[in-house]
Amino acid sequence: MEHLAPIVGVEPVLRELGVASSTWYARRARKLSARARRDAELVALIGEARSGYRSVYGTKKTWHELRRRGVTVGRDRVARLLREQGLKGLRRGRPLRTTIPDATADRARDLVRRQFRASAPDRLWVADLTYLETREGVCYLAFILDVYSRRIVGWQLARHMRSELVLDALEMAAALRRPVQGLVKHTDRGSQYTSIRHTDRLAELGIAPSVGSVGDALDNAMAEAWVSLFKGELVQGRRFASFEQAEHQALAWIGFYNHERLHEQLGYRPPAEYEALFPGRAVDGDALGTAAPAAPHSDPDRLLPPGLGKPSGPRPTLVTATTPEGPSGLTTPPTTATTNKILQKDRPQPTIAR
Repeated sequence: MEHLAPIVGVEPVLRELGVASSTWYARRARKLSARARRDAELVALIGEARSGYRSVYGTKKTWHELRRRGVTVGRDRVARLLREQGLKGLRRGRPLRTTIPDATADRARDLVRRQFRASAPDRLWVADLTYLETREGVCYLAFILDVYSRRIVGWQLARHMRSELVLDALEMAAALRRPVQGLVKHTDRGSQYTSIRHTDRLAELGIAPSVGSVGDALDNAMAEAWVSLFKGELVQGRRFASFEQAEHQALAWIGFYNHERLHEQLGYRPPAEYEALFPGRAVDGDALGTAAPAAPHSDPDRLLPPGLGKPSGPRPTLVTATTPEGPSGLTTPPTTATTNKILQKDRPQPTIAR
């Protein structure tokens, strides 16, 4: 009507539609209902809740993000408003294979057997490789994920897939986390993880290696799921302009993932917040918690600084959880009041040796 009325007038259009002119004028003068006004407010709040990297959130995560921001609204209403605005959550595609097994290398046993559960931080790590396409070529990302909190504890980006790539990620994780005895690192049977240098370094750190079977993604399902998440939410078919851009984008997204992104299996908490709820665990800063990009490196073969070196000094004693375990072996967190008290502390940012 708004388009045709200036051209042919209101009355001719209403006659063609069979609508009384009084009905149209009354409808035009009617004020919005309280429900419609509230819907308009919620649409604006939903836009804020889905800003930045959260733009891939579906109904559940958007609803939980609104609740964390103090917005009281039903999940079905959020679903309706998302549908009306044409907003959808991300549907992940199929990842490509980047791991090449070494048939001649000695392999460790599978200590996990698809039981991706941990009762405390730094009891079980999973690791894998993925890739990012740039206009300057392909670069590769090695990462280590803590099973208890789903937190990325170590990572490295490089233009090659040699064993140095996974070793640098291991050195970062060891320096930042300083794990105690009893830690298991689970990987697939890629040649980088079965190499002598990698297995020897694990032995020096007191970390038990665990390796899945050949050609079975389910044996490293948690790491594969994180790769799918990373590729779906950050990459989504993008080709970065340069290696440096890929590095900066990856660093920013991992910082967002560790400290802001809601995780369904953690009670819709970010990994760092969930980990801070573990008894005896304080909120800590880490190299992955800041979105500030690292400076470009002169080494054309490595995009990030080399390994942080072996951890020095005595290893801390990890406090054993005494609270009951929740689903999937995750420790039941304390109350919300305790959470807020912990999160009010400042996060120290350690200096990374380059």
